[in-house]
Amino acid sequence: MTDGTWVTLISLGVTLLFMLGVPVFLVIAYWVLGCSFVLGLTLDNMGAELMNVFNKGFALLAMPLFILTGDLINQSGIARRLSDFAYACLGWLRGGLAMASLGACGLFAAISGSNSATTATIGSMLHPEMVKGGYDERFSAATAAAGGTVGIIIPPSIIFIVYGFLLNLPISDLFVAGILPGALMVIGMQLACWIICRINGWGHLIPLNLNRILKTAFGAWLGFFAIGLVLWGIYTGKFSPTEAAGVTVGFCVIAGLVSYPLNRIIGSDRNKPLSEKSFAEMFVVEGFTIPQIPSIVVRSAQISGILAPLIAVSVVMQQILSLLGAQQTIGDFVTSMGGYYAVLFTSMMIVFFSGMVLESLPVTIILAPILAPIAASVGIDPIHFSVIFLVGASIGFITPPYGLNLYVASGVTGVPYFRLLRYTVPYLAALISVWFLVSLVPDLALILLPNR
Repeated sequence: MTDGTWVTLISLGVTLLFMLGVPVFLVIAYWVLGCSFVLGLTLDNMGAELMNVFNKGFALLAMPLFILTGDLINQSGIARRLSDFAYACLGWLRGGLAMASLGACGLFAAISGSNSATTATIGSMLHPEMVKGGYDERFSAATAAAGGTVGIIIPPSIIFIVYGFLLNLPISDLFVAGILPGALMVIGMQLACWIICRINGWGHLIPLNLNRILKTAFGAWLGFFAIGLVLWGIYTGKFSPTEAAGVTVGFCVIAGLVSYPLNRIIGSDRNKPLSEKSFAEMFVVEGFTIPQIPSIVVRSAQISGILAPLIAVSVVMQQILSLLGAQQTIGDFVTSMGGYYAVLFTSMMIVFFSGMVLESLPVTIILAPILAPIAASVGIDPIHFSVIFLVGASIGFITPPYGLNLYVASGVTGVPYFRLLRYTVPYLAALISVWFLVSLVPDLALILLPNR
């Protein structure tokens, strides 16, 4: 049999494994290993490429650190304070709690940089509250899933780090470029949420109370400080994204360890109504103890242990695709579409349909090195295209048949996967509208960049 026949058979085999639920990392690794033998690539080549990823990928160190940050703020109670603030601001509107959960997703994403962590954290905290507040449980779970999409757009973003590493772009510029599009995604979903809740009469309203807003804002000061620390450091160039991740982890560890004894001294009760809490009680969060830190680190390491090998084998996969001519074929197809807008919209459609069946990480690793140079050749700004690419990839988180956030939301809420799908449609419409807006108006991604 020819090499092409062998590659086809291997591809069909790993596709079957993927459909049977084999982890994406193993699917790609099997494909890479099989095609390496077919093409005559030695295992030494694979080992060398894998080592190069970790030896030269200093920026990738930010990835496990931001994942750890998300777990630390969740364990310490900072995430709960951010959601309380969002509800105080929006609870007076119809659907206010659902809109607050979307706002809390945006705030959590501004510290953690992970879509699944955002969905799991906010979903587990606010889904029970939404159900008690009169919302349909399917809509509540779908809201948590949709809110998690901003986890990879609002900085710091784990996928932006990978994108910058692959395309040799300044990660700090990518982070800044994601601020306005991420905020627009949250606002667009909140508008869709308000319309749906108004039609169905969901949600109990609370009075607009300035004292409540101020008190919850004061209670969330640690979260705001962490967000400000990351954005200030990266935007001003005081430290790199990797250094920002390390600083944020250090801050969260100190905040958690100091808050725990203070919380005990003050005698704060997490079940105590917010209106009855003093400002002293709002000043500190629940925190955590030193013996709890290993379990937090292990949880983060489990996620990092899935992502890091996937990045490594995907780099080898790029090399094999190049040898097979796949990248040239896709490139020729997109280039043949014509000028600026034809290439732009064709690239968007490729990303969208790929995101329906793959997670954002393999989509980015496989397609970004192919599509980004073509986009640049027709005049699309590389930073602008990175935002277009990743906003499109994020929409795949709530698009069947894959829809990672739907699976995460289903797991933390207990609502079956297929029962969520109907309630993701309004959010999909809002996200796609924002996606096209960001694609057609480059300044939405570029205006905040200091050197533009």
